[in-house]
Amino acid sequence: MDFGRGIGSSRTAAHPPALEPLDALEWSQAVELPRIVATATRPSEIRHAWIHRGREREVLALFRAVSARVEMIPAPWWLRALAEGRLDSRESGFRIEDRVAQLLSRRPGWEYVPWAADGESGYWEFMPSENGRSGHKIPTTILNTSRHDGWIDVLPAHTGTTPAPIAVAGVGGLRSRLGEFEAVR
Repeated sequence: MDFGRGIGSSRTAAHPPALEPLDALEWSQAVELPRIVATATRPSEIRHAWIHRGREREVLALFRAVSARVEMIPAPWWLRALAEGRLDSRESGFRIEDRVAQLLSRRPGWEYVPWAADGESGYWEFMPSENGRSGHKIPTTILNTSRHDGWIDVLPAHTGTTPAPIAVAGVGGLRSRLGEFEAVR
């Protein structure tokens, strides 16, 4: 009796091994953040994963390899824009995040939320818009996006269904509209 052949044949047919491509496993490790980032107060404080420190062309190559097989993988907005050829570098993405942080951290009521999913950038919430006079359960939220070349979306304070994001034309556009976004309380 050929034990190796008999066992291998029935196992393959009945229960094929569940194998994850090595680059997908490598990606999950590449975006993993240490627990310490949960106390971050600005985006620069969460840039500890390999995607933030590794050689940019290697990060981009791995992202492209994995995203070619999997429709939506966890990745920061700037990496998606970089892969699409719409952003010139990872540093440019960091600079945009840091300019938003510089603007919002000086204004009362804005808090940085660093605990987005691994690989994702954090976001900003305007806390006075939550449970204020208008009774909204979800505060006004500002997040960076690769959805458009202004790189900033605002989700208005709301309860229930998430409203469509408002595209903002960069940090200058955000600065000029902050009064409008902060008026919802």
